[in-house]
Amino acid sequence: MSTATVHVMPSLPWWKQLTPYHWFVFFVASAAWFFDCLDQRLFSLARVPALSSLMEKPPSDVEVQAFGKIVTAWFLIGWGIGGMIFGALGDRYGRAKMLTLTILIYSFFTGVSFFSHNEIDFTICRFMTGLGVGGVFGLAVALIAETVPAGARVQCLGLLQVLSTIGNVAAVAVKMAIDSMQNAQIITPGTGWRWMFLVGALPACMIIFTRKKLREPESWLKLKEEGRLPKGSIFTPYKNLLSDKRWRKNLVVGSLIASTGVVGLWAIGEYAVDLQSAVFKTHFESQHSGLVQQVKAATPGSAGFTEAQKALDAVIKKPIEDAKNLAYLLNMLGAAVGMWLFTRFAAVAGRRLAFFIGFGLAMVVTVFVYWKMSSPMDAYWMMPLMGAVQLGPFAGFAIYLPELFPGRLRSTGTSFCYNLGRFAAAAGSFYSAVLTQKVFGAFEKPLPYRYSAMAMCAIFLVGMVAVLFAPETKDKPLPED
Repeated sequence: MSTATVHVMPSLPWWKQLTPYHWFVFFVASAAWFFDCLDQRLFSLARVPALSSLMEKPPSDVEVQAFGKIVTAWFLIGWGIGGMIFGALGDRYGRAKMLTLTILIYSFFTGVSFFSHNEIDFTICRFMTGLGVGGVFGLAVALIAETVPAGARVQCLGLLQVLSTIGNVAAVAVKMAIDSMQNAQIITPGTGWRWMFLVGALPACMIIFTRKKLREPESWLKLKEEGRLPKGSIFTPYKNLLSDKRWRKNLVVGSLIASTGVVGLWAIGEYAVDLQSAVFKTHFESQHSGLVQQVKAATPGSAGFTEAQKALDAVIKKPIEDAKNLAYLLNMLGAAVGMWLFTRFAAVAGRRLAFFIGFGLAMVVTVFVYWKMSSPMDAYWMMPLMGAVQLGPFAGFAIYLPELFPGRLRSTGTSFCYNLGRFAAAAGSFYSAVLTQKVFGAFEKPLPYRYSAMAMCAIFLVGMVAVLFAPETKDKPLPED
């Protein structure tokens, strides 16, 4: 490349700095993350129906709701372990190779979930799926960060997260299509959740078209030629990170920042759908007071009670599901806008200020939503706001975490920071289950859901404090030894 070209390139719009191969890498990494998010959301949407079927209890049963948080916690634990393992392997054996392997793992075990017979083997499948899911983020962002030009890095990494919302929306579309097939009895009613997980196995097909064309970044290949990649056991990259004062500090700060966002989403925001189920049920029942009175007047367990309950369920089930689906779609629209705004703000004002403001807004808005949501109309404007502030910082994770570590340890450091939050979120899910059942369980529904989530919002203060000690990486090149 000539000297003139070097000086001209940074002044070009970011998308004009990308070659066809850069776009290929971007779309492959984004597709991996897209399907990863699709898998996550399919689980979120199918979790309660699956456990209700497997445990043979109604979806609103407290045991089903509580076990839903437990299986989510195990999914997150698998996610965290997978991130730790494949992050280190990505530095040692290559980002592209390990990205391919993680896609195969999460695709296979998502499909195997179709065959679950009880809540235990369902949980095991979700744990194994988490191993694959956990490796994708760190590998994908390292691959993009080291492949695309510096002038396009922030925008590509932010857009990676923006496009992840399409995976989430696609999961809703899959659910709606399967619900329609259940209603038409094309598939057996009550088995829709199984077919949702079978759809989640499709990403494995992507490997057929990308495996041979996807190359390792030139910077990684150079480190390999120079013999500077981590050697020894899988723990060696972590030893190298912890033995250097600069990387150790970045590891701690990055972990606290990422953990704040992950806990906020998976141990708080994730359960907004449970609140909606309770709130929307009350809302739509109020429109059919006659049927509600028939249920209350009948003796529980009697034929009259069963018939009245079925009649009530028949008229409120579809409106509830439609309202939840619309609320979620609006939530994802808000998330996409929030992540793009976060990307723009982080590029202009810096990463530290963007995170500090982002976490502050996430805390205030999330508390407000859980406190005040009382109808579908509330959800239609509250959920986009919560999606924007809770998921906005996730664009920052894609941008900021690779900027904290050198090339020989970038995948390890990025994956560690992002996935340590999974363990924190798993602990948060267990704690949230305790709050819902033991601390606030005596309150009438949906107050336990409200109060446990509002109490958990204190986690955002951790991120705001951590940001004060974080290095500013705006307009700086990726660090190298």
